[in-house]
Amino acid sequence: MGPKVIQFDTERREATAPALRRVTLIVPVYNEEASIALFLARLSPVIEEASPLARIDILFVNDGSRDRTERLILAEAERRPGISLLNLSRNFGKEAALTAGLHHAAGDAVIPLDVDLQDPPEVILLMIRRWLDGAKIVNARRNRRDGDSWLKSRSAGAFYRLFNAMAERPIPRDVGDFRLMDREVVQAIRQLGERSRCNKALFSWVGFETEEVLYDRPARAAGETQWSYWKLAKLALDAIFSSTTVPLRIWTYVGMLMALVSLVYSLALFVRTLVFGIDVPGYASTVILILVFGGMNMFALGIIGEYVGRIYTEVRQRPLYVVRSHHIAESAEA
Repeated sequence: MGPKVIQFDTERREATAPALRRVTLIVPVYNEEASIALFLARLSPVIEEASPLARIDILFVNDGSRDRTERLILAEAERRPGISLLNLSRNFGKEAALTAGLHHAAGDAVIPLDVDLQDPPEVILLMIRRWLDGAKIVNARRNRRDGDSWLKSRSAGAFYRLFNAMAERPIPRDVGDFRLMDREVVQAIRQLGERSRCNKALFSWVGFETEEVLYDRPARAAGETQWSYWKLAKLALDAIFSSTTVPLRIWTYVGMLMALVSLVYSLALFVRTLVFGIDVPGYASTVILILVFGGMNMFALGIIGEYVGRIYTEVRQRPLYVVRSHHIAESAEA
């Protein structure tokens, strides 16, 4: 009798082999017609290199662009597999566009990134490997910010210090929206219904096992940034006032301190009047007191107004965004 021959059923093995896990890239865009082709050309070799590890698809979120951004993405979707497009009815802002992407992304993990290539696509490979090793969140920390001006870099550092000094849950410094999040993390974030959002703070609030990769942040590859200093300041205020009540608590302490100082000063004036009699009151000291207390009151009312305005936004329960159309890639439906 000859040796026993063992035959392998290759078709059965292929059918029962575990499918590759899927990663969805969420790319908010607003008037980025100059960046679309460059972004996809840079991303293509990364997708090819990642193919043994995970299957990558792209979800563009068009935040009401007024240029040719939508047409260019649809044209690319016809030539390249795995590109979907979510069109919002108008410009709702990046935080809303990113939230829409999180609600519509179908991957086992998601990675938000900018189309301007300041988030290098090559870092995606490092994130995926950390994720497959068990991390639920993989943050991309900016090691260098060569693409940012001196003022923007310094103001960003000041924001992180101020926010982390007040917030109940700090956010990692120099980490933007560019990170990988497991499906479990995304499901937790979807349950958060804030209208005044800072997604970076929400990403940190949900917790989960977190790891980190470092990268150097370059300058924009094309186009112009849509973030003015006014918009950045508004985002910073949204982050602070939506994540902590410390500013209100501070003014409670300030009010208590000023009440104590006023009581002591009143007692001192009373004793002085009893001992030395009544003198002519000083005009300068009266004006100074009025200006100081008036300014402090206005500042305190401004902080209260910030919170009241956000309460008004929340109680109206308007949707964070409105979808005009959704073009889903065939491979994304699988």
